[in-house]
This record gives sequence, C-alpha cells and structure tokens, in this order.
Amino acid sequence: MKTIVRVLAIVSIVTASPALAADPVFPSGARVGLVPAEGLAVAKEFMGFESADQKIKVGLAEIPPAAFATVETAVKEGKSPAAGSKPEAFETAAGKAFITSDTGKDGATTIKMYSVIISGEKFTGYIIAQAREDAEKPLSDDAMRKMLASAKLRNDVPTEEQLSLMPFKIGELSDFKTVRTLAPRSSILLTDGTEDTTLDGAPYMVIGLTAAAPASPDDRGRFAQQTAAAIPGLRNARIISNEPQRIDGSAGYETRIEAVTGKNDTPVTVVQWLRFGGGTSLRIIASATRDDWPKAFPRFRAVRDGIDPR
Repeated sequence: MKTIVRVLAIVSIVTASPALAADPVFPSGARVGLVPAEGLAVAKEFMGFESADQKIKVGLAEIPPAAFATVETAVKEGKSPAAGSKPEAFETAAGKAFITSDTGKDGATTIKMYSVIISGEKFTGYIIAQAREDAEKPLSDDAMRKMLASAKLRNDVPTEEQLSLMPFKIGELSDFKTVRTLAPRSSILLTDGTEDTTLDGAPYMVIGLTAAAPASPDDRGRFAQQTAAAIPGLRNARIISNEPQRIDGSAGYETRIEAVTGKNDTPVTVVQWLRFGGGTSLRIIASATRDDWPKAFPRFRAVRDGIDPR
C-alpha cells in the first residue's frame, strides 16, 4: 500500500510539472530559429514564419557579428536611434539580445512591429516581426515577446540541407571542408578554409545562378570577359585564356585569370566557368594560390562536372 502511495505521489509531481519547452524550428538553411506561436508556420516566400492569412510575419536573417557590439555600445552610452524606439535589453534562449517595438497604422488598422538583435559567435542574429490587429488569430504583445524570447542560433547548417535549397544539384564536393550558403536558393561557397576565407586563403569555389546571359552565341566571349573582370578582390588581373567549352554537354566558356590579392599581394590563379541555358547562366568561380593550383584545379573540375539542373 505504501509503495502504491509513493508511486501516485511521483506521478502527481510529474504531471503537475510544466511541459518541456518545445524545440526551436529552423527554416531550411537558416541559422536563426525560434518556437513559432500557435497558428504560425514556416513561410514559403521568405526566411521565417507567417500566419495563414499572412497578417502576422516573422523574418529571420544574419547580419555581421560586429552589429551587436555596435548596438550594445550605443545603449551603454545612452545614444538614441535617429528614428524608432530605443533598444532595450532582452533575454533569449540564445543569450543576450536587444529588442525594439513600435506601433504603426495601415489606415485604421494598428500594426505592432518588433525587431530583435541577438549576440552570436560567427554572426549576429536578426529577427523582424509584425502583427496586425485584424489578423484572423491576433497575437498579443506578451505572446509575441514570448515567441521572440525562444530564439536560438546555430553556427552550422547541415551540408545536405544547404545543398537541397540550391536551384541545381551538386553531386561531388571534392572533400572541401566548409560548405556555406551565400545567398539563399542562389549561390553557395565550398572552401578548405572557414566561411570567412578570402581570395588569398585556401582554395575555394563559388557556385551560383545568374539571371544575366549573352544576347546571342556570338556575345558569349565578350560576356565571359566582362563577368570575369567583375570578380572582386583581384588586383593587376590579367586574363590568360578565354575560350568556348562544352560543359556537361551544354555550351559554356572558360576564362582563366592571373592576379594578386590580399594585403601581401598573394599571387592567385582564378578560373571562371559559365554554362549557358535559357535566360540564365550557371557561374562557377574557383581560386587558389599559384602554389596550390596544380592540386586544386582537378578538384574544381570534379565539382563542376558533378553539377546538374534540378
């Protein structure tokens, strides 16, 4: 009998305890996530969450790591923003943050607007939200703040998750150590260094689609030269070859460049591949120091040859 009483006591304690907190939801490719309020789901047209009637929206983004320190310093020094409300300290599941809240009008309809900036190791998390009072399921100020307080950050997004968002398939990664989305659903970085690797660092590739394309086949050579000349970070650049090339059975162009880059004028070799198709072009930029080039180029080409349209 005493055993039964003890068991019932334990059960009553467990059932009376608060439910375990829900896990944050990270939209595909995002490094900022939160526990969405009831009625909100992952948005289809932007990175974040929204209600079914789209009258409540929560956007997620990453901004430079120094952004948080800038806001924190301004708050400590008592500096007020030129417009909008003053940031106030705000605790989130990810740690230190600042929040602002403002009220606006759309005609006679009140709109409550929020922004949250969160301290992170590799980046600053940024959340912007708005809630209209005429939403089918309105969200109170307390409910909104509770949701924003659940925000968490993750330093890395699984490689497969990132690749699944690209408008092309990458079947070969050539053992590159870091994979990082540069622009959601548009371009991606592969490198042997970190996501902050510069042109004078480890071998790297940037792969993406561009809406620009030459008007006619006769313009492809000029188009390839112009886009290669626009690659940032190069000095004393010299195009050493620019010639048509079939890439995976499609018309393309290969442009090679020799240049120097970085504070120490590191000599680098850069290759740009363009694969034309329809009104868009697949653009691949790959770079390595002159010393690394002989080993890096076969890896670059293997990645290039493993890219297929979705």
